[in-house]
Amino acid sequence: MKVSRDTPIAELTFRKYEKPQALAERELVKKVCLTLGLLQPGDSRDIIVDVLHTLLRAKKTRKALTCTEIEQKVIAGRKKHKLPLTGIASSNIRRQVKRLKDIFLVEKINSAYRITEFLTLTEIYESKIERFLLQSILQRAREYFSKADEAF
Repeated sequence: MKVSRDTPIAELTFRKYEKPQALAERELVKKVCLTLGLLQPGDSRDIIVDVLHTLLRAKKTRKALTCTEIEQKVIAGRKKHKLPLTGIASSNIRRQVKRLKDIFLVEKINSAYRITEFLTLTEIYESKIERFLLQSILQRAREYFSKADEAF
């Protein structure tokens, strides 16, 4: 007997927060992660924040980083902010980079990762997330609604 799996092709969660105010860099990146559903509200497992923060800082110098370099910089950043060194296993760092890659914020060039084309987050959001990923999800939702309307 074949069992059907409800595995999504793409997934996107959005949350709306108050307007951004004067926030420290890490707190601002945390809000971006919360807004995009990469981090759950109140979640203490926030290594994704440090991974994205590291890649954004590297973007300033247009530098792509290997997973090992990302890991080293994440550890240094967590120590600097006096945060627990949880979630820093190499496998978890790679998993977080993949999550960023899956929503087009990060791309792999040879064996290193960078913010997609060193673009601004606004450019990535508008061109990759809003126009491509979100539109394809909304279109598929319309198809399901239409099919349900036909059935009922």
